[in-house]
Amino acid sequence: MKEYSKKINERVENPKHFGEISKIEAEALGCKLVVVDYEGNANDTIRVYFAITKDKNVFTAKFKSFSSGLIVALNDMMIELCIGKSIEKVSSMFKTDVEFALRDEPQIPALSIEELHNGFLNFVILKKVALKFNERNMEDFADDYIVCECARVNLKTIKDAIKEFNLKTIEEIGEKTKAGIFCKSCRNEGGLEEKEIYLSDILEQTLKEIEEEQAPSYMNSSFLEMTKEQKLELIEDVLDDDIRPMLIMDGGNMEILDLVESKPHYDLYIRYLGACSGCSAGSMGTLYAIESILQSKVDENLRVLPI
Repeated sequence: MKEYSKKINERVENPKHFGEISKIEAEALGCKLVVVDYEGNANDTIRVYFAITKDKNVFTAKFKSFSSGLIVALNDMMIELCIGKSIEKVSSMFKTDVEFALRDEPQIPALSIEELHNGFLNFVILKKVALKFNERNMEDFADDYIVCECARVNLKTIKDAIKEFNLKTIEEIGEKTKAGIFCKSCRNEGGLEEKEIYLSDILEQTLKEIEEEQAPSYMNSSFLEMTKEQKLELIEDVLDDDIRPMLIMDGGNMEILDLVESKPHYDLYIRYLGACSGCSAGSMGTLYAIESILQSKVDENLRVLPI
């Protein structure tokens, strides 16, 4: 058995920052929510939630992952070191900062440098958080915000045109609204003057919004109102998007056996397949992560029971 510091072992057993932050929770704190994924192998895939203040400081943060115990401990300390720091400092943090914070004694490494650098690949997610925080989001602007000064076209007019006429390009937006056909500064970065948000941002985000609106109608129903078949279909969608890829990358998988209503809970009976069927983590960390994701994305009363 490899020996790690006591601090690592403590966080393996009881990570302090495992979980998620909702947009509503972030807004209540006066923060912008930034959610970023790193998809590596099954051991280092991670999703982080950062609530960031207007002056670009991390108010609080959490993470979710299917990682091994060691990586969970490293992730947990990484998140802890980010809280209270500016985005600039977060993006310039080093892996060795995390390792040093996990030492029991300043002169005794918490783990080997080789294991730190070869195993802690998802550390690059901090760079992605900083990049995403600086992305332009049309939700940050009021509908009457003037996007194109030349033609005096506001954000709502552009969004409505994209949806009504099924516009797919910036040129089509110009034909319908006149936005972006004169000085063209509002089209995308690199124009005559810098803008807070560009037509390219609005087009991308509106098309994504349309795609979400066109999702099956039952997706917008409460879990309680769905039929059993719809509940199982929704659960399968979440498993396919957020869980199975990580299990498959590690040589495993899972299948649903049944969904049984046991008020106020819903008991989801599953069976692990492949490598997962003989993995001791299946009854601990992996099971907890599966249940946690399903509770956050499907229904808080879901319980996952392996057979």
